[in-house]
Amino acid sequence: MRIMVIGGGGREHAIVWALNKSDKVKQIYCAPGNAGIAELAECVPIPVNRFGDLIQFAIDNAVDLVVVGPDDPLAGGIVDAFEERNIPIFGPRKNAASIESSKIFMKDLLKAYNIPTAKYESFTDYESALAYLRQQSAPIVVKADGLAAGKGVTVAFTIEEAEKALHEMMVDKVFGESGGSIVIEEFLEGQEMSILAFVDGETVRAMVPAQDHKPVFDDDKGPNTGGMGTYSPLPHIDPALVEDAIENIIKPTAKAMVSEGRPFRGVLFAGLIMTKDGVKTIEFNARMGDPETQVVLPRLKTDLLDIILAALNGRLDAIDIEWSDEAAVCVVAASGGYPGPYGTGQAIEGLDAAKALGALVFHAGTAEHNGSIVTNGGRVLGIVGRGRDIAEARAHAYEAAAVISFEGMHCRSDIGAKATKAVLKG
Repeated sequence: MRIMVIGGGGREHAIVWALNKSDKVKQIYCAPGNAGIAELAECVPIPVNRFGDLIQFAIDNAVDLVVVGPDDPLAGGIVDAFEERNIPIFGPRKNAASIESSKIFMKDLLKAYNIPTAKYESFTDYESALAYLRQQSAPIVVKADGLAAGKGVTVAFTIEEAEKALHEMMVDKVFGESGGSIVIEEFLEGQEMSILAFVDGETVRAMVPAQDHKPVFDDDKGPNTGGMGTYSPLPHIDPALVEDAIENIIKPTAKAMVSEGRPFRGVLFAGLIMTKDGVKTIEFNARMGDPETQVVLPRLKTDLLDIILAALNGRLDAIDIEWSDEAAVCVVAASGGYPGPYGTGQAIEGLDAAKALGALVFHAGTAEHNGSIVTNGGRVLGIVGRGRDIAEARAHAYEAAAVISFEGMHCRSDIGAKATKAVLKG
């Protein structure tokens, strides 16, 4: 088969890597791709939002299947556009992708179907939102309604901080129209967990869980990022809680989407939190997570292409999906200044040395320049170590990270530490 993957980040590199292992794959294209993806696929310099150009490329190159990585093209209706031309494409249609592109839609859906989530109110008027906010107590969470590259959420520990975030979103428009509507919700305390699931209508096949690290600095300090690292499995979390989340949150949500006339087909990502009152929903995404995908797909034993084709053909419930017991830890190497302003074009050293140590190095923000690999984004690399348990995988990830360097490079030193400490205490 000829496959085209849409996107150019670490998630897409992991998807291409997984698809490349299938003996059914003849050729992989990736639009636009990056320097790491170029080692496995033919990169095509077409932006993810140029649907017409992408469709024409697929037709001209006899592409058999398209797999969509990022949220923006899904929210823009890329699946609908390809389906109109009868080109097989894996991902939710625009009306189903609303579960990520509108936090208000998502929260209202969960409320209507009694699916556990934080208490909230939504606003389209700044003054009304401000008046409501001043009646609340901190900590409190302020969220831009639309897509904001994973940065449209502020966990405010004072009302003044929440007011500042509200003003930036609704008045200063730091996230553009995404902040024209906002959600103000109660702060939930507890450990977070991510569960990705292959979904076709009411059929849900959950993947192994992962845990992300959003704040930029160790000990969860500093501003939120798109994710500074992940690990899987979660030995310190009761498997009953994982099952509870699948049965009482993810499956009912898929069923609710069908009831709403928005059947979901693709990968549904549940961001969850384990509170004293049980597991609750923080968010849903309409695609694979980044960097969760980088630790989940390395644990997948079943051919990813077989799963995708089963979902597209309405046979997802019939396929046997197997997972490795091996652990995986992903450490993100970020550019200096990220998640704020950062430079690009810094030469990256040590990539081959890291691979020689057995690490998977997924490129997130890289480019090729005059024969060298250089930085081209905030999150530059996802360095994945594998092992018998989290401690071993973590040691391998940081061993590999230590041989990679570029000017301004920084990464958290505590990815996965929570799990190893909990296991040792146990």
